[in-house]
Amino acid sequence: MDIVNTIIDYSTNFMSIGGVPFGFFLVFIESFIPILPLSVFVALNVNAFGFFIGILISWLATALGSVFCYLLFTLIEDKITDKFFGKKTVKRIQKSISKFDKISFSSLVLLVTLPFTPSCLVNILSGLTKMKKEKFITAIFIGKIFSVTFWGYIGKSIIESITDLKSMLFIIVTLIIAYIISKIINKKFEIE
Repeated sequence: MDIVNTIIDYSTNFMSIGGVPFGFFLVFIESFIPILPLSVFVALNVNAFGFFIGILISWLATALGSVFCYLLFTLIEDKITDKFFGKKTVKRIQKSISKFDKISFSSLVLLVTLPFTPSCLVNILSGLTKMKKEKFITAIFIGKIFSVTFWGYIGKSIIESITDLKSMLFIIVTLIIAYIISKIINKKFEIE
């Protein structure tokens, strides 16, 4: 346990020295690279900058990173995928992922809100299916605030979080709030 505390202290000191740009960059880049742990980066930001500033930095970074990844895949989809995979394979891929574009706005918000959802996959699929920008961006900004807040609130291992009744209750309440907000925004702004 001393080793873990030493690593956390060292990382927090490094984040403090690197400042907000470094904390922002770590979370931003996670939107593109699925093996990077959002939970760790959020926890480091919260430890380095305090709960509210750490959450704000992490939320803006992951939301903007997700939007950037989505836009990148909407742009490169036509030009690059045909060259790498061939037109027949691309048609099969598009057919299999076309169902993702039909996901409801509220379901997309819930998917983004779930803390264990691989955001990179959601970003790429949304870009490849050319999901409406308004739908994707709004869902990302709503869902990511809850996901990031979860990781900032938990600040411990995934296994402990799953078995902890408070953590599970927090996830359930978060999902309900995100769903209600998504319904209100969808009705008010007619996103779908």
